[in-house]
Amino acid sequence: MTVSSTDHRYLQVARTLRKEIVDGIYPVGSQLPTEQQLCERFAVSRYTVREALRRLREDNLIASRPRAGTLVVPRPTTNSYAQDVVSIDDLLAFAAGAQLAIESNAMVTVDEAAAARTGLEVGSQWLVVRGCRRAEGDDTPVCTTEYYINRAFAAVGRLLQRHSGPIFPLIEDLFGVSIVEVHQEMAAVTVTPELAAALNVTAGTAALEMRRSYTTSDGEVAQVTVNTHPSSRYRHSMTMRRVKG
Repeated sequence: MTVSSTDHRYLQVARTLRKEIVDGIYPVGSQLPTEQQLCERFAVSRYTVREALRRLREDNLIASRPRAGTLVVPRPTTNSYAQDVVSIDDLLAFAAGAQLAIESNAMVTVDEAAAARTGLEVGSQWLVVRGCRRAEGDDTPVCTTEYYINRAFAAVGRLLQRHSGPIFPLIEDLFGVSIVEVHQEMAAVTVTPELAAALNVTAGTAALEMRRSYTTSDGEVAQVTVNTHPSSRYRHSMTMRRVKG
């Protein structure tokens, strides 16, 4: 097991155990090795092992029960992720009603232009999925969508051929991780000729570019999504109330 200088040891232990759970080495209902056995296997302290197990419990992969040890448990079929203002599920609700038609799916090295749009490191490699979203029964594109998926989770690409919804739930299910935070930024942009052709609008008109970064409980960016909406086809609504104190 390799440990980078920027990583905590317990995260490395958690990732190794998580992969073994997802790969079926420890199937649902089975018991993980004892803390002492894990300490010996990874050559770490009991504190490190306990922190790793805590992380797996937060990801709903294991449960510790009296006299039964630490058991691998089924992941819940639905999860609720909450931010201070709005839930992540609510934030992504448009994806359920606007189906994604994938046009390309390939590993890409991030250049300077892509880095400026996504916040990713120049020269890093990501699985890039591009397409358009359309409302059911309407051929007019709602937006163009670009998914930049961490190469550690690139195997999810083989599941996308018939998939039209959000991708991050597939990453969670396939790799046993949990998306705990989504950071969103919005910016006004001008429609390029390439975007104009994809969105069926006039080049040079206004559009809204929405970038979302999805972070796992390990602090790793699993996915960055860039949606570009024509200004005439997007409206953001928010209600604020004064708090009585």
